[in-house]
Amino acid sequence: MSSSPEKFSKNAVIVNELGLHARSAAKIAEIARTAKSKIWVIRDGEKADAASIIDMLALACSKGTRVTISADYSEDIEILNRIKALIQNGFGE
Repeated sequence: MSSSPEKFSKNAVIVNELGLHARSAAKIAEIARTAKSKIWVIRDGEKADAASIIDMLALACSKGTRVTISADYSEDIEILNRIKALIQNGFGE
């Protein structure tokens, strides 16, 4: 691992009718907390800690919102893939 952070990201679109709400944010946070580095959810340049439900709710992501999920290091690329799949599957709702 290098001494300076590298950025890795995946793009996704919120597809479920209720958007990114408390229950869906909790599912993302559960996955994000298993990462070795910080995981971020980014909407229109505004960045939220993916391990924080409150931070993600502040992004106000409704259905159709495009988000980027980002990690500081490549070792967390699988975490990004899991979160992207969760979003694409409508959070299982």
